[in-house]
Amino acid sequence: MPKAVKFLVLFLSFFVFASVSVKAWDDAGHKTIAYIAWNQMSPEVRERAFKILMSAPEDSDLSVFYLQDSRSADVKKRELFMIAATWADIVRDKKFKVRAEKYHHSNWHYADTFWTMENGKIKILPNPSEEGGKAVEKLIEFDKVLKDAAASDEEKAIALAWVLHLGGDIHQPLHTSGRVTELEPKGDQGGNLFSLSPKDAPREQSENLHWFWDSILGRLVARNDMPDDQYIPMLGEMITKKYPLAEMQNSLATGNFDEWQKSSFKVATAEVFPADLIRYETPTAKYRRNAFSVSEQQIALAGYRLGAMLNQIFGGQTDKK
Repeated sequence: MPKAVKFLVLFLSFFVFASVSVKAWDDAGHKTIAYIAWNQMSPEVRERAFKILMSAPEDSDLSVFYLQDSRSADVKKRELFMIAATWADIVRDKKFKVRAEKYHHSNWHYADTFWTMENGKIKILPNPSEEGGKAVEKLIEFDKVLKDAAASDEEKAIALAWVLHLGGDIHQPLHTSGRVTELEPKGDQGGNLFSLSPKDAPREQSENLHWFWDSILGRLVARNDMPDDQYIPMLGEMITKKYPLAEMQNSLATGNFDEWQKSSFKVATAEVFPADLIRYETPTAKYRRNAFSVSEQQIALAGYRLGAMLNQIFGGQTDKK
């Protein structure tokens, strides 16, 4: 089908899909992380990343998000980069069966450490029988692809899209946490089993803790129908002004994905489950304020880390002929 029509179909399907089945940071969170990363990248690295994404396999549909319209090339390239950070969620849509079967991998989106509270202290648990997720493993794998001079730009396009997404995912604290309780002896699935709705709430109206953290930006900073090219920069500038790179420079741990996971897990255990968070009840105003502040810091850190990582990887690379 014509590229413009294909983009419209993909956009509409993603909008409907995202509204009913949000996974990881929602699209605003992932795009804001990518926006922050883009702003850290040198012009040469931005161009290299753009050319790689435009080389994506046709069946991935990645390149269709570069729109042929009257806006400047710089804005359109940045937009493609931001959308690429959401691509791993877009390909979940099973209406596009061939694409979903090839590219969707649900257990790549998280890297859980299983834990419980014992005598008021955090106790790390082994997880031999439970799926802990492969986010860190895949980040390491795709990092190698991006650095490999022998890898094609087609391969690197998929690797880059996954790195942008997973690098964001593991900064959402509940994508690193599997809390074990009497009600959740096999883990709480990153807060998905912790309901914030009354027990008798209809399923379609139920909300859980994972969703609460995923969608926190959009609920606390109203979009009011603003398009992405206004809303995402507004979020990105607001967050980076509050949490500038200079204050986080010593925490980047560039390319150290195990450290990224560990620092996010530390946030999960310290900030996500305070005493005033009660199952089957809406979080308090105090909890919401703190969760928003924590999420802003995590989003800023993810963006800075990804930007530094891509500058390091692509800074010395040349285009493939």
